[in-house]
Amino acid sequence: MTIKEESQFAKLLIPVKKVIFRKGIFRWPARPILASPHTADNLPLKQLSEDLTEKNIKANITKNLFASAVVRISRDKKIENNEAYRLSISQDGIEIFAKADAGAYYALQTLRDLVSIYGKVLPACIIEDKPDFHRRGIYHDCSRGKVPKLDTLKQLVERLAHWKINELQLYVENVFAFKRHPDIGRGFSPFTAEEILSLQECCRAHHIRLVGSLASFGHFEKILSLPRYRYLGEMPGFRGFPGGTTLCPTDPRSIKLIAELYSEFVPLFEAEDFNVCCDETWELGRGRSEKRASKIGAGGVYLEFLLKIHRLCEKYGKRMNAWADMVLKYPQLLKKLPRDMVLLNWEYESNGENIGRTKEIAKSGMRFMVCPGTSGWLTHGSRMSNSMENVRNFAIAGRRYNAEGLLNTDWGDRGHRNFLGVSLHSFAHGAAHSWNGKAVDEKIFTENFCFHTFGQRTNKMAKKVALLGNTYTMCGKPTRNESLLYDALVEPILHNSPPARSCIDMMTPAGLRRILGKLSDGEDWPEVPRTTGAFERLAVQELKAAERMDYLACRRALAAKALRAGKDVKRSELVQLGRSVKEMSEEFKKLWLLRNKTSRLQDNLKLFKEVERESYHLADKRKRL
Repeated sequence: MTIKEESQFAKLLIPVKKVIFRKGIFRWPARPILASPHTADNLPLKQLSEDLTEKNIKANITKNLFASAVVRISRDKKIENNEAYRLSISQDGIEIFAKADAGAYYALQTLRDLVSIYGKVLPACIIEDKPDFHRRGIYHDCSRGKVPKLDTLKQLVERLAHWKINELQLYVENVFAFKRHPDIGRGFSPFTAEEILSLQECCRAHHIRLVGSLASFGHFEKILSLPRYRYLGEMPGFRGFPGGTTLCPTDPRSIKLIAELYSEFVPLFEAEDFNVCCDETWELGRGRSEKRASKIGAGGVYLEFLLKIHRLCEKYGKRMNAWADMVLKYPQLLKKLPRDMVLLNWEYESNGENIGRTKEIAKSGMRFMVCPGTSGWLTHGSRMSNSMENVRNFAIAGRRYNAEGLLNTDWGDRGHRNFLGVSLHSFAHGAAHSWNGKAVDEKIFTENFCFHTFGQRTNKMAKKVALLGNTYTMCGKPTRNESLLYDALVEPILHNSPPARSCIDMMTPAGLRRILGKLSDGEDWPEVPRTTGAFERLAVQELKAAERMDYLACRRALAAKALRAGKDVKRSELVQLGRSVKEMSEEFKKLWLLRNKTSRLQDNLKLFKEVERESYHLADKRKRL
């Protein structure tokens, strides 16, 4: 094996901890035998067998032919933890040693990637591997519009497990079919108990813990908007929501409602941990709890309600997890929190303040996870540079201060127009930093991602993905937590009165033209091999649609800037904008329904229709002139 061939190891998407190269190679025979006495190894061995089939190698899986097998899996109690493994490749065959089923599973995922890189001839080597973090998670928003189909989530689980992710949380505000409170999920295509249990079974097979997550204090606006529950709000009318966004913590009926919701939801989950959320309780101490807050402070009111929720978690044998933002707002609470709870320290800007406050949480003795984000929300193609730096910096802080894990969050604010396929890059990037962050090569990560995910042998798609992920830096001054192009797609071209904030006004004509010169309206994407899975092929379609939306947003913004400045825009251009919006809307609907339930699809389609009509209306005015 040459130095060049050894360097191919850098193509591993999830880098390994230690590799020792040896002389020689291993050449796959035409009909290899893959052997393990452990039933749990059947699933990953089947995955390997399917990968080999694509190389015209027909493998046979067995439990009893170790002597003639070329892949042999054994358990070794000397391996230090359940997720670690040793993978030995020699000219005589491949041996895998692991203490537990999970370690064997991850060893086979590494072997699968080596087959993708090297094909029929592997370098002789010994790999010793283990993760940086015990908990390596993805947090997926299912409450801002999109509720994924069960099959979508199961397909996602298999991809996440391949990247050695071992925890999945679904963000639920109201998208569960509560029997006792059926109004809560009505109109939102809620998950059923049967779907949660089926997903959990799939997760278990792939060594992923499905951890429950339910809004329990803040972000209650959807429930509080219902007349039946409006009286429980801390400050009805806050931010235009009929019941506000936060439960009143001093009203005993609030914890009663939470208890009733927990009784149906929490017992479904096998995992010890349960995420109660309790973040962004904006109205706390400013409404109905103001009197109590005047005596013990808003932080004290927060703690009182948190402790009530903690008792509910204890009732179900769960270890309470909660977002850390409110505790960091009232840092005196760090000494008063239950010692068995886990704080989820989130921060979504690359060098945001809460990354630096990780030390503060660790110093208090509290258990915690670091929680960066995909930066996929409020964008069409993500804010890739921000996300990659956010993940990297949080992973460094997590290792330095002994975090339990890294939970990479993926949100869907304001209608969840961002597609799942766009988030896959960050899912993989977060997984790599969760497993072996020091070895992640940021310069080639996107190219490696496109190689393993979409079968790309050149860097053409990687450049497209990176360009799409960085349009937010070109259109004007980058703003926190969003791309200006997201709102520019649907912001009215002309306003009846000047808005408090216009994303279109914040962008520059030169930046918009620069983006139009680089994007291709969803065209010019390289083909993916026929062997690429349907899940990944759909992701490419989603990336193309994201590019079209950014392209259309730029065109609308330039037209709006001209009209707002009193300049003329051709009627034909306005008509074409209307047609483009209609075409985009039809494609959006198609892609939404391929992965998701109907849920709040109509909210977006209605918005697109208004944008389309505006274009035609402006075109008609030009005609009359």
